[in-house]
Amino acid sequence: MSATTEPNVGSFTLGGPLTAEPAGSIEVPEHEEWPLPNGFAWVFLGEGNSGLTRPVIMADGFNLGRSKLDVLYHGLEGGDFPFISELRRRGRDVILLGFEERSASILDNAQAAEAAILRAIAEQVGDARLVVGGFSMGGIVTRYALAKMETQRMDHRTGLYFSYDSPHRGASIPVGVQAFSHFIPFPNDFAKQMNSPAARQMLWQHYDKDTGKIGVAPERTEFLAALDRVGNWPQIPMKIAVANGRADGVGLPEVKPGEVALRIDQIYPGTTFYTQAQGDDVTAAYLNRRFPKAEKTITTNGFPELDGAPGGTLHTYKILADAMTKLGGKADLRHEEVCFVPSVSAVAIRDIDQQDNLYADIGAISPEESELDDFACSSTTTAHTAITEELCTWIMDRLTD
Repeated sequence: MSATTEPNVGSFTLGGPLTAEPAGSIEVPEHEEWPLPNGFAWVFLGEGNSGLTRPVIMADGFNLGRSKLDVLYHGLEGGDFPFISELRRRGRDVILLGFEERSASILDNAQAAEAAILRAIAEQVGDARLVVGGFSMGGIVTRYALAKMETQRMDHRTGLYFSYDSPHRGASIPVGVQAFSHFIPFPNDFAKQMNSPAARQMLWQHYDKDTGKIGVAPERTEFLAALDRVGNWPQIPMKIAVANGRADGVGLPEVKPGEVALRIDQIYPGTTFYTQAQGDDVTAAYLNRRFPKAEKTITTNGFPELDGAPGGTLHTYKILADAMTKLGGKADLRHEEVCFVPSVSAVAIRDIDQQDNLYADIGAISPEESELDDFACSSTTTAHTAITEELCTWIMDRLTD
């Protein structure tokens, strides 16, 4: 390592259970692959089906780079609940939808979703209506694709739309963490991910690396306008969603606002990240580097207490701490995980910019206030997109024929 540069952080990115590569090899059963515009799909026929009969299209979520459908398959199948096997056992054909670039614009990746829907319709035997949805960003991609097809008077033949911990009202990555990705003094995958079109579209607040300002990214404003132009939601299918966070307004009680979440020493000495607190001129992070020498304090105004909010969690600070430790740094890690997709966002019932909305008791709100027809939240706080028997069986019990 040169004495005039910080050590390279490598290729780490922030991801959830569905993008975590297993230690061993992954055995994926026989399947067909479809090439699609901006994407591709793997097709697994249901038990007893000789052709595509009752298709369930499930779109991959957000990360950097091309979808790794073998990893997605393992995430859906190799955890607490074998979601794909259970769907196939019920005679459902599972179509895993991947993207050439998961961090590309949601509007671009919606082209892959639209093509997958049209191909499924063309190859389907019989007239069972499709099930279409996705995990995290995949739920937003398919939401837009279906709504756009309806606007264009295209028959998507979809009876049920579902999303799995999708950020319908926005997602949250601590702005100090976003800023740190660009504070690293050389190009890196982490910064690429934070500055990608999809991140800018989904994050409720984004750190702009050029201006150093924090706010709604223009790409998010443009995406929400594009959604509005297609009616915001598909109107024909039943719309359901699940959240990895709780419904009762209880978040992460151990994550108190304004506390140290992570402090780094030896490399980026003294760099400290704090859990998000309410108020103005609140310090979210203090960043320090040796080469080229620089320090910066990241502050927020008018934010709610996002990090400890009810919602699906990401191991944001653990991922960061592990990356710094690998470089020979010292990490004082106090809070491994924070809220990524608030429950109220995943079930499209409240915006996440106000404390009262963010911590609302969803059970006490009239379900009619949600933009969805039906939804469920996890009984306990779980990781963003974690596949659980509770949430998967709830979805499967609502599948249409």
